Amino acid sequence: MARRSPTPSAPVLPKPAAAAPRWLHAVILALAAFALMAHTSREVSDNDTWWHLETGRYMLEHRALPVPDPFAFTTYMGKPFYAGEDRTRYFNLTHEWLAQIVFYLFYAAGGYAGLVLLRSALLTAYCGVVGWAVYRRTGGFYRGVLAALAAGTVAWQFVSDRPYLITFVFLGLTIVILESRRRLWLLPPMFLVWANLHGGFFMGWVILGLYCAEALFLRWRGQPPPAERPLWIFSLASILVTGLNPNFFRVIPIMLSYRASPMQSSIWEWQYPLPWPPVPFSILLAGALVTLVWQRRRVRPVDWLLFLVFATLSLMAVRNIILSALVGPLLIFTYVPWKRVTPVALEYAAAALLVLAALPPIARGDAFQFRASDWKYPGGAADFLLAHHVTAPMFNTYEFGGYLIWRLWPQERVFIDGRALNESVYQDYQRMAFNADASNGKSGEDLLKQYGIEVIVMDGFEYTSGQVYLLPAALSDPRQTEWKLVYQDAQAVVYMRHPPPDVQPLNSFDALAGLELQCTTYLEHDPGRPRCAQGLAGLFARIGDRARAQRWQAIYAQHPE
Repeated sequence: MARRSPTPSAPVLPKPAAAAPRWLHAVILALAAFALMAHTSREVSDNDTWWHLETGRYMLEHRALPVPDPFAFTTYMGKPFYAGEDRTRYFNLTHEWLAQIVFYLFYAAGGYAGLVLLRSALLTAYCGVVGWAVYRRTGGFYRGVLAALAAGTVAWQFVSDRPYLITFVFLGLTIVILESRRRLWLLPPMFLVWANLHGGFFMGWVILGLYCAEALFLRWRGQPPPAERPLWIFSLASILVTGLNPNFFRVIPIMLSYRASPMQSSIWEWQYPLPWPPVPFSILLAGALVTLVWQRRRVRPVDWLLFLVFATLSLMAVRNIILSALVGPLLIFTYVPWKRVTPVALEYAAAALLVLAALPPIARGDAFQFRASDWKYPGGAADFLLAHHVTAPMFNTYEFGGYLIWRLWPQERVFIDGRALNESVYQDYQRMAFNADASNGKSGEDLLKQYGIEVIVMDGFEYTSGQVYLLPAALSDPRQTEWKLVYQDAQAVVYMRHPPPDVQPLNSFDALAGLELQCTTYLEHDPGRPRCAQGLAGLFARIGDRARAQRWQAIYAQHPE
């Protein structure tokens, strides 16, 4: 009888890798959001926040757009400085109307905490949408989380309570919807709301155009994209509905006129950013470019276009560098090769690292600061003017304008503010603030008389450049008797031509001590911007006070920028 061959044994299969518990991903998402909010919840400190709030309150109370401008008495003075200035002024007064109402409602409901949480939630949502877009493309959970955190390295620099935060979120949402192709019907209503929240909605047009361009290219290559017809229909509908806003379709020529505006071009946020030495935004752009070249055979046409447009815009203005936080992580974490299997131990370690990431701002006291940075603003000066019922024409520094609108209107109107409404007035403002002589145009004193100024509320510095506003220093000269120093503290000085009978003028020399106190206070709160010390050193050298000049130059040397 033949022997039976033994039955072969079943092959030994490797044990499947242990999987992390399902709740861990939810915890990691929550910790990532908490870390991002911790880094973006500093105190309210943007100069423009105040006029946004007052504009929102005005519209709710008056049921009307703020046209004509109720807050500054110089808005319509002089002739237009360039063609189209009237249209630009109307745009600046109206293009954020709905967002201003939203911001004021959050403030009315929750005070500064409401504003801080709204801003932090918007920035965190922006980073989250970037991560969501990466996850939809790749299916990689940790790719998405890392993309969101990478976006946060740039987003935390935009801790400002301003309507442009909404545009950032909507840009990301537009990409996510276009990537999915399943809810394209959401685009038209979203664009309709967006067009009334902020003028940056035209960037949504750009994204729609890039995805439609990709569709055309793929059809030309014989590879029709999914949902091509709905893409075109809803993209066109989205563009058309954006005309339902106070400025119709004038946003593009207005944006072009900004570059022709001397006032806009002098504002810090419209300057060209410096990509070197390496900083987060330039690192993300460089990483995206390297990734695209490295993985060029896999790269979708729309990603080349997204990089070209967003990188160009990021390099054109400081305020645009946040666009690098969208395109950089999206491209890097989409195309960099990735090992999908992640050991469970590393997943727990990721949660621990996110906890550590949230600790620095908490330890410094910079997280969840539900307050305003009162040290920056002329609160005492505003109290003084309100207490004495001052209504005479006022001259103020550009940076103070928004806060003074918030505190003093309707009792007092400002000379100038961050809405950048009048070019010729801005040119005069510069001559007045820096006490220009009559060698090249009207002197600062002549212009003060021309505008009928009776009250001056100023700080001493443009803190980014360190330039000293020379008008307060010039008025400290006891040889001039027309202007009286009536108030000074660590934020501002107040001069008046004709003080009320119950106000005793101060010693004019106190204005110089006030400038020193202002710079000292600023250095205590923001030591990374010490140029006011350098400005003071130059001022005291100019007036022959060598001891004080040397002391402030030494203080400047002690504070690295």
